[in-house]
Amino acid sequence: MSEVRDHIDRQLIGLLLANGRESTTDLAKKLGVGRTTVHERIARLEKNGLIAGYSAILSQDPFNDSTLAMVMVSIVQKRQKDVLDNLKSLPEVVSCFTITGDYDLVVMVQAPRVEDIDAVLDEVLSFSGVERCRSWIILGKHFQRGAALGIEPTSVGRVAV
Repeated sequence: MSEVRDHIDRQLIGLLLANGRESTTDLAKKLGVGRTTVHERIARLEKNGLIAGYSAILSQDPFNDSTLAMVMVSIVQKRQKDVLDNLKSLPEVVSCFTITGDYDLVVMVQAPRVEDIDAVLDEVLSFSGVERCRSWIILGKHFQRGAALGIEPTSVGRVAV
């Protein structure tokens, strides 16, 4: 089970989200603790599963001007597993979240053009078990912290601290 023990863990996580490649020496200076303490805390957070890995964040999307859409999906009761299996088969679906409210899922779809998003929506609506969809095209991204939304279209590989 992942465990954040205190404010130092929270600050450490924030620093790692900002720069997962920062040295333990620099992290220790910023946190006002010893390098060994930082190393042990990172090891514990990794072992407990809170830190699952480290990503390279690119300054630009290598896929150029792709379009991102948020799609709300309403599902017929007891059909979620079938719908999720179908969604996983679509390469344009970059993340999917179960939610509360009038809809059951939030699905993030990324494709080269708006027309491609439209085609994906048509396909999602054809899935057995999908009642309705509602979508929004994302106009711009102002910031993103780590993988907080599970959307990592520009992440490549893993790097160690």
